[in-house]
Amino acid sequence: MARLLLDRVVITSREEVIVVSKLDNTLQMQQQALTLRANRQQVLAGNIANADTPGYQARDFDFTAALQNALSGRGQGGVVLATTSPRHVPGSMSPGDSGPMRLLYRQTTQPSADGNTVEMDVERAQFAENAFYYEAGLTFLTSRIRTMMTALQGQ
Repeated sequence: MARLLLDRVVITSREEVIVVSKLDNTLQMQQQALTLRANRQQVLAGNIANADTPGYQARDFDFTAALQNALSGRGQGGVVLATTSPRHVPGSMSPGDSGPMRLLYRQTTQPSADGNTVEMDVERAQFAENAFYYEAGLTFLTSRIRTMMTALQGQ
């Protein structure tokens, strides 16, 4: 019987490996959603920070589409950087670096004279909504983990 030490969980049989795998799959959606929410918060914060930058174009991404891409595995193909010299350092970008999201330019309802498309009311509302959903996701995930810990301790 093989024993694996995995973050302080000792796995001693094939059945236990299956259980750990199912727990990981159960939490994967929440982990992906929280990662995307954190990424979106950074994008929205960047928009707010550049509200006075002439010519700045506000950015955002479709959270629902990005989450569907992440869960279906479409965002998992790594990108290999091209090199034009043997002395270049080969690089790659893993899916965790860029994520399955595609940044889009936000459509403005009130054009500004300096070409900046950041509308502070819209950005603040999106920032607050995203923060609310991030907090709700953390609460849900904490609750799920607590429930699983209770079930494991009861055995």
